[in-house]
Amino acid sequence: MSSTDRQLTGVPEPGSGELSDGAARADAAGKDRIRSGVGASEMADSRAAGQAAAAAAVGGLGAEPPALVMVYGSVRYELPELLAGVRDVTGDAPLVGATTSGAIHDGGLTRPGRGVAVLALSAGPYHFGVGSVVGLSRDSEAAGRALARSARRAAGDEPSPHSAILVLADGLRGDQQALVAGLYKVAGAAVPVIGGAAADDGLVERTLVFDGDRVLEDAAVAVWINAPWQLTVSVGHGWRPLGLPLLVTQVDGRAVQEIGGRPAVAVVREQLDDPRWGLRPGWLHGPGPQPAHAFGLLQPDGSLVVRSVYLDSAGELRTLVPVPLFTPVQVVGTTPADLLSVVSPVVIGAMAEREPTVLLAFSCLSRLELLLGDPSAEAVAVQRAASGATTFGFYTYGEFARTTGVAGYHNATLATIAL
Repeated sequence: MSSTDRQLTGVPEPGSGELSDGAARADAAGKDRIRSGVGASEMADSRAAGQAAAAAAVGGLGAEPPALVMVYGSVRYELPELLAGVRDVTGDAPLVGATTSGAIHDGGLTRPGRGVAVLALSAGPYHFGVGSVVGLSRDSEAAGRALARSARRAAGDEPSPHSAILVLADGLRGDQQALVAGLYKVAGAAVPVIGGAAADDGLVERTLVFDGDRVLEDAAVAVWINAPWQLTVSVGHGWRPLGLPLLVTQVDGRAVQEIGGRPAVAVVREQLDDPRWGLRPGWLHGPGPQPAHAFGLLQPDGSLVVRSVYLDSAGELRTLVPVPLFTPVQVVGTTPADLLSVVSPVVIGAMAEREPTVLLAFSCLSRLELLLGDPSAEAVAVQRAASGATTFGFYTYGEFARTTGVAGYHNATLATIAL
């Protein structure tokens, strides 16, 4: 396992561009307020797409140089060329990002497999530090510890009353909850964690993260954010319990084999009251107009952390990350209306009665799939709730949102933070 960290510095004067998918959202210049700009492109050429999206994003900063650049792109691109195009415009500004299954930007949606979105941020009152680590699959908790130390070191030695960690990680390698535990052991309970697991346009083959001009696999990248005020991570999902809690009594990695001492598939079939369920592989969807289903992991405070569940080709029930033995779980269900009902409170919760410049959002591909009748609905709802703030995010294979305690990895959930 190896890690790197970088001190954030200024960059040369940015180039200009015509594509304008976003603009600056800043009422005041100077050190007391961050500035932001967003750009997006669906151009076929990888380098040209990166250049166009970055030019629009940097153009939103006015005369200020970018202190941090975030890139969310489709795996259809030649990713080194895509990043080279972005850096043609942003120079040596620190850059983080990930492959995705679609991006959210200022109320718009770049659908899976279509394009790239770029966010440029000035420093304002914040200090950013970027770190990355490779080797999640060897020891995810150790990777989390190394990642937190690396990013914190890069943020500098100046004391800060408040901090947060933004993390982007390989969505198909390692144990993401163990990664969160490693971050927690270094950062402590007072530092919230926000972010997303990289995706690959729903192919579920290979997911990647970006650090500068590097494209990394089996890796995670983090931004340590030092702030003059508390940064609030807000999270919600819109899933409802359908049955009583039962203990997971046998697991094998990501396979849930028994619940309450009985075959897991049989238990779920009973909870859904549908003898046909479980006859073919796929995600936990009910027949006809019934809602989608997942597992809710019952937490000590009574809340539920959602885990996406599917049947593999062998008829075994699997989750995207391991469920610990003897975890109390409930089958949960949702509808598009339920999913959208949490957007406004989640966004408002992150804004914490401030008037932020930018709202960062992380939502799950499974939510987008359930909204296919109106795929832009969540992006529009996020922007409406954020009022005049820039909104920027992507559709993930899992969401990081640690607020209290160690647990902080979610599926089918919306997580936000505002700067």
